[in-house]
Amino acid sequence: MGVHDFLRTLYLLCSIALFCFASFGLAATAKLHSEEVKALGEIGRKLGKKDWDFGKDPCRREGNWAGEYGLKGFENSVICDCSFNHNSSCHVVSIALKAQNLSGNVPSEFSKLHYLKILDLSRNYLNGTIPHEWTKMRSLSELSFMGNRLSGPFPKVLTNITTLTNLSIEGNLFSGPIPPEIGKLTNLQKLVVASNAFTGELPVELAKLTNLVDMRINDNNFSGRMPDFIGNWTRVEKLHVEGCSLEGPIPSSISALTKLVDLRITDLKGKKSPFPPLSNMQSMKTLILRKCSIHGVIPAYIAEMRNLKNLDLSYNELTGEIPESFSQLAKVDYIYLTGNKLTGTIPGWVLGRNKIVDLSYNNFTWESSSPAECPRGSVNLVESYSSVADKLKMHPCLKRNFPCSHSHDQLKYSLHINCGGREVSINGNMYEADREQRGASMFYLSQNWAFSSTGNFMDNDIDSDIYIETNKSALLNFSAPNSELYTTARASPLSLTYYGLCLMDGNYTVRLHFAEIIFINDRSFYDIGKRIFDVYIQDKLVLKDFNIENEAGGAGKPIVKKFMAVVTNHTLKIRFYWAGKGTTGIPDRGYYGPLISAISVDPNFTPPSTDSKKKHTIIYLGTLAAALFLFLLVLGIMKRKGWLGSKASTDKELKDIDLQTGLFTLRQIKAATGNFDAANKLGEGGFGAVYKGLLSDGTIIAVKQLSAKSKQGNREFLNEIGMISALQHPNLVKLHGCCVEANHLMLVYEYMENNCLSRALFGKDLASRLKLDWPTRKKICLGIARGLAYLHEESRLKIVHRDIKTSNVLLDKDFNAKISDFGLARLNEEENTHISTRVAGTIGYMAPEYAMRGYLTYKADVYSFGVVTLEIVSGKSNTNYRPNEEFVYLLDWAYVLQERGSLLELVDPAMGSEYSSEEAVLMLNVALLCTNASPTLRPTMSQAVSMLEGRTTVHELLSDPGFSSINSKCSTSRNHFWQNPSPSHSMSTNGHCTITDSSSSCIKTT
Repeated sequence: MGVHDFLRTLYLLCSIALFCFASFGLAATAKLHSEEVKALGEIGRKLGKKDWDFGKDPCRREGNWAGEYGLKGFENSVICDCSFNHNSSCHVVSIALKAQNLSGNVPSEFSKLHYLKILDLSRNYLNGTIPHEWTKMRSLSELSFMGNRLSGPFPKVLTNITTLTNLSIEGNLFSGPIPPEIGKLTNLQKLVVASNAFTGELPVELAKLTNLVDMRINDNNFSGRMPDFIGNWTRVEKLHVEGCSLEGPIPSSISALTKLVDLRITDLKGKKSPFPPLSNMQSMKTLILRKCSIHGVIPAYIAEMRNLKNLDLSYNELTGEIPESFSQLAKVDYIYLTGNKLTGTIPGWVLGRNKIVDLSYNNFTWESSSPAECPRGSVNLVESYSSVADKLKMHPCLKRNFPCSHSHDQLKYSLHINCGGREVSINGNMYEADREQRGASMFYLSQNWAFSSTGNFMDNDIDSDIYIETNKSALLNFSAPNSELYTTARASPLSLTYYGLCLMDGNYTVRLHFAEIIFINDRSFYDIGKRIFDVYIQDKLVLKDFNIENEAGGAGKPIVKKFMAVVTNHTLKIRFYWAGKGTTGIPDRGYYGPLISAISVDPNFTPPSTDSKKKHTIIYLGTLAAALFLFLLVLGIMKRKGWLGSKASTDKELKDIDLQTGLFTLRQIKAATGNFDAANKLGEGGFGAVYKGLLSDGTIIAVKQLSAKSKQGNREFLNEIGMISALQHPNLVKLHGCCVEANHLMLVYEYMENNCLSRALFGKDLASRLKLDWPTRKKICLGIARGLAYLHEESRLKIVHRDIKTSNVLLDKDFNAKISDFGLARLNEEENTHISTRVAGTIGYMAPEYAMRGYLTYKADVYSFGVVTLEIVSGKSNTNYRPNEEFVYLLDWAYVLQERGSLLELVDPAMGSEYSSEEAVLMLNVALLCTNASPTLRPTMSQAVSMLEGRTTVHELLSDPGFSSINSKCSTSRNHFWQNPSPSHSMSTNGHCTITDSSSSCIKTT
């Protein structure tokens, strides 16, 4: 809320209090003047305002003359001043009829309310224009018609009401030029003419409005350059010039506007221009200069804007490095530098902070310390590195044009996405699900497509933006099968790019499915909204100022736009961009920007069949033979060394293993570790010795060596290679390769500077424990949750880890959590959830239904995650901590504290008071939800992530963790299980099963 809006609200409140006091206290018999009562009667009749009760005096605030209905934006008030004629006479001074869908023409009778100062008729359905009789209104100071259907030229009658200080006609259908008579309104402090159809140049008479505090002209069709006279508005705090077709450059006179708090200028036409002089604007909170053809470096003085919350300099021609001073922008929540030509390295603070930063589509330089994959969450680095990086070992998403990394035989020939919706089959085509909820600075990668989303919805005053919209009206002209495509849609406030990955080169038909599912054809103010955006395919503009509703013939109606696209480098790029056009405040603030329901891409050629591949047969057979030879070589060596059992057993163990990692020779490993020099030995894990190594290309590695005494056998070794080599995620440890030579079985991992989480939390040696502050603990917890969500729901292979514990969570130099040790992992087979073979895991982390009955689903990992979360918050081990003899383990104590309402007693005292109690309670409640004795009552990991991020509220916990008396036996069994935490604990299920301590990724220092 701006200063002007605050003062207006304060004025209204004071007026209500004052006039009510006058009406009921000083002049209990005072009544509204009869002429004004008659005027209100005519106004009510013409507006269809049927709830006014003229049996009551309007000034007594009875009979619906002042009602509150609890609807957002709704307001219904008539306020009087009864201090006239010695408190014996009343006059109407304020009327607010907001969001009531009042229709018809604007009544001329308002002019008969000679004392009327404030009139707010925003968000209704009024037609016509302003009556000429309004010229007589000499007391009116504030007037708003925001969000109606008024039309015609700019109403010159308003320019005669020189008492106006606040005028808003935003979101109407006015057209033509703004008349020079506007210069007569020299008292104006707020002028909002946004979202109309005004044309022509801005009249020079606007320079006379030197009292302006709030000026908004966005979403119009003006012509000419952005005028120099804006420098006259030295009192202005809010200036919006978005998508109004003006030409640049931004005039240097803008430097005089030193009181600016909110500056938004976008999509200027014209030639390149330098960065405007803004160094004296110390009060700035929102700075948006998007697509203004600004070139040169980013000024370091922006970091001196200590109140800055939102910075958007995207889609310009900015060069050079990100200023070092930007690390001082402590209050900034959003930074968008998308679509420039920035160079240098990406600063470490960008990746280390939990802020929204989008650096996609730039020319940064990659270094060994730079991220090798695209982060997923708050930092977007899609296509952020220069073309020089194409030869480097990094994920394709970081490279320009997102190249394909697959072999020729893995190329795709079609693509179908249900944007914002679930997986659905339409006319024989399977439309893939697209349910990622985030979008401010988001990269999402599926198997053969991805999307990059940039921007946050402005001015909506909600904590978490909505990027997936659900239809709010009846769908019209939809066939039953197709309706699934139009019940949801993905929205974007700035830019949204979908990638079709690893498509075969050739010509394709691209069909973009649209339906306006937010605005409604119901003759209400919901019908007034305009959604306008641009569409690019392969960086070529194919739709300019596209309006779904206009093209489809109304809201709730589908329309499919068809285009031809040429794919030449196996990647198809479809971008939706908001250029500042369309309404931004209907039905409420924050509704604007691109909206896409579905995407289908089909080839204009016949996909290669088996017969047409004959020319490639030799290549394919050669590749297959080489892969088979490599596979058999590894198998033969292991067989010769006696590491494998019978052939039948070997086949069973290896049939699903697909080696997708590099093979290292023993010579390479010895060279990297200094021939396993004791000085490079990091310690001992459950697997065996772990050594630090340095490859010839400078990559630091950790070599995990299988010991002959290891409890992890060949099966787990091969399983770990097969599982983790097929997975890529920022929160999973990266496997560089393996070595199978002589008597050695070794895994080569990325090096984790901060060892494992259990050592950081519970290290026996106090020196090995790390002081983890609250933001770090929260970051680690969220990282584990995202990694598990990927394993369970997002990866091509749906995997249950089976051994989630603190010792299997590694920490890199920035304390990013990486899940490791996949030796016990299993593919999630929903039709075969009951494991009747060996049950394996770690005492203290295993879900009761799995430990006792062999019932394995991904909910077993959810349980383990809940235990780990408790340990992160408390700094205590689940199995080793007993507050007294009554409680068996940490989880038991947590349930007791939860029932007492004293959950915060669990928080690690080592943090003192340096933590967020609100976030701690959130994490603990999520942990307790995850450890529910009933697996069906545990959330999925994606739901856990959503709760931890604050996008979903945590539902009230069940009072009994055992889920009522029905599960009392389960609770009893669980307690018995934990009271017998032996390394080998047998129990009867469908067959005999054994629970054993599994290997650990944690390194015990030597």
